[in-house]
Amino acid sequence: MRVVYILKKSALTFLMGVIAVILISPIVITFTNSLMTELEIEINYGLIGQMSEATPGRDGSFANLKLIPDKVSFAQYGEVFIDNPKYLTMFWNSVFMVVPIIAGQTLVAALAAYAFSKLKFRGRDPMFLVYVMTMLMPFQVTLVPNYIMVDKLGMLNTTGAIIYPGIFAAFGVFMLRQFMLDIPYAYIEAAKMDGAGHLRIFMTMIVPMIKPGLSALVILLFVDYWNMVEQPLVFLDDPFKQPLSVFLSSIHDSERGIAFAASFLYMAPMVMLFLYAESYFIEGIQLSGVKG
Repeated sequence: MRVVYILKKSALTFLMGVIAVILISPIVITFTNSLMTELEIEINYGLIGQMSEATPGRDGSFANLKLIPDKVSFAQYGEVFIDNPKYLTMFWNSVFMVVPIIAGQTLVAALAAYAFSKLKFRGRDPMFLVYVMTMLMPFQVTLVPNYIMVDKLGMLNTTGAIIYPGIFAAFGVFMLRQFMLDIPYAYIEAAKMDGAGHLRIFMTMIVPMIKPGLSALVILLFVDYWNMVEQPLVFLDDPFKQPLSVFLSSIHDSERGIAFAASFLYMAPMVMLFLYAESYFIEGIQLSGVKG
């Protein structure tokens, strides 16, 4: 039995290692390729099906995936930060959109989740059901009514058209409510007997108890809105107001030299945020799966 247990554990460890390598390899490849010269990138990733003077001996039928650069060069990063100001402009566009969305939705979602889980009022559960149903609707379904509403409010081609719908999205409410449902209502009653109001209960009792959920929510929201493409394309006509995600999707062959550097710098904030809040994120995901 012990031998079987060891074999199962070893097989599981091996499988997890293989999956980890597969998942992390795009980040590693993107980073190492960002240190290549533009000529080396052209040699390895020239246009498929075409011959190039820079790619002698290649038939152009497939890309030559390469992990280690022949010569380390920071020219791509120099072009991104100095020669191509579009990158930094759109990077800060992304920051100024995503940060208010995360801060606003986290605050609104926490307060709404407290109301839906701990306050007793008529129609609470049906109202929550209707609220969550909006989360199940894909963006394409609500595209036309959202566009009309944004146009009527005069927010078309402004960052508000992206930020305000993001702040009041339903996902955060649903997720945080799962955490708060597991908090015994007796705690609320005891705090009320001590003279605490709902705001004090929320700030001093509820928020510290749902820190794992808040951390998990922040990471999930950051990944979601940092990668958004459809909303900016629909609501923002000015290309200089669009986020970095749109810029990366529009990199063409003449800008292939900055593709890897721009992509790695685009991924870096998500990776750093996850590493910073990894323990809270994992705990939050585990708890949200068993609560409620």
